[in-house]
Amino acid sequence: MSLEQYMKYYCETKNTTELTRKSLALVLAGGEGSRLKNLTKWRAKPAVPFGGKYRIIDFTLSNCVNSGIRRIGVLAQYKSHSLIRHLQRAWSFMRAEIGEFVEILPAQQRTGKHWYQGTADALYQNLDIIRRHTPDYVIVLGGDHIYTMDYSIMLYQHANSGADVTVGCIEVPREEASGFGVMSIDENYRIIDFTEKPTDPEGMPDKPDKSLVSMGIYIFSREFLFQQLIRDQDDKHSSHDFGKDIIPYVVENSHVRAFPFIDSQGNPAYWRDVGTVESYWKANLELCDVEPELNLYNREWPIWTYQTQNPPAKFVFNDPGRRGEAIDSLISAGCIISGACVHRSVVFFGSRIHESSIIENSILLPKVIIGKNCKIQRTIIDKSTTIPDNTNIGIDLEADRQRGFHVTENGIVLVTPEDFGRTIHHIR
Repeated sequence: MSLEQYMKYYCETKNTTELTRKSLALVLAGGEGSRLKNLTKWRAKPAVPFGGKYRIIDFTLSNCVNSGIRRIGVLAQYKSHSLIRHLQRAWSFMRAEIGEFVEILPAQQRTGKHWYQGTADALYQNLDIIRRHTPDYVIVLGGDHIYTMDYSIMLYQHANSGADVTVGCIEVPREEASGFGVMSIDENYRIIDFTEKPTDPEGMPDKPDKSLVSMGIYIFSREFLFQQLIRDQDDKHSSHDFGKDIIPYVVENSHVRAFPFIDSQGNPAYWRDVGTVESYWKANLELCDVEPELNLYNREWPIWTYQTQNPPAKFVFNDPGRRGEAIDSLISAGCIISGACVHRSVVFFGSRIHESSIIENSILLPKVIIGKNCKIQRTIIDKSTTIPDNTNIGIDLEADRQRGFHVTENGIVLVTPEDFGRTIHHIR
């Protein structure tokens, strides 16, 4: 590296470090997550377990920490106890005395007798707290997506572009885009049109089968954000939501740029919205691939979480028809596979699978017990569920529906403790 190249690298790195230190990340984690059905009956969507040992929100928070952004506020509301408990246990390592924190901001009716009325209203109700931290930039993030992203690169582009707002975006198949904010951009990546959840999404000019959609990641310059939140709050016709109200308005009246989320080859990077039962099931099972798109084993970009103290996973018995084994699967600590077969499945910590049972293409959340001689296929089993001996799930979908299990259009079955008579409220 020449001296000139070194100095350029040094200056860019120093500038990026200054930008991250002067930024505040706000993670929106108060949504109901109703499309996940009973998975969010007792917990907030960002607190739903994922990937064998994590919670969904761990991915956004790990992105912040790994990007050098260590001033973080989490805005919580819906059934937030398990989320708050997880944040206290997993993210208390930040050092407040040197300006690091993960601060929990539950809905407190600070500005009126109502809870958060929308994503923009959630920030508006905490304007005094945001002002107290005096950030130069505010990064607004969702707490319910699975991906790894260096926010400092997007922050650097925003600071050097002169934009009022930068919106993270990614290409998705056009038929899936109706669930997102869809945008059009010019040759300079300036957003010229933005429509929230259109019924007929617009295709990209050079890729008509793809649409460019918002990832729910926004970077605002501080004063501009304050102006827009106050303006939106005064608008009696607004629903006080970023995607529905703030972003469409600023696209028409201000300088808004897109930041495409791409990999080193220029292709759309890994990003999953796990907001439905089927997308949640699929994203978990993708981790069982030989080389999954999401690399949980990247030591340079660790995913942080809270881990209970558990012994190693154990596989016992080696008799014909009674062999403890797992193939193409993720098995977490504290599990015992006792004379059972697990194939292409994700088994969370502390679970037990007893002899002659077969688990295929399924997700077992923490502390699930599977009895003897069970057959489980294409099923999600919620935390602390006990499946009795000789139970089949996912084999006869009509029988599963009659038993009261939730069965998706494509045949994914969701089972919870309540389905087997366990009705006492449990902390998730």
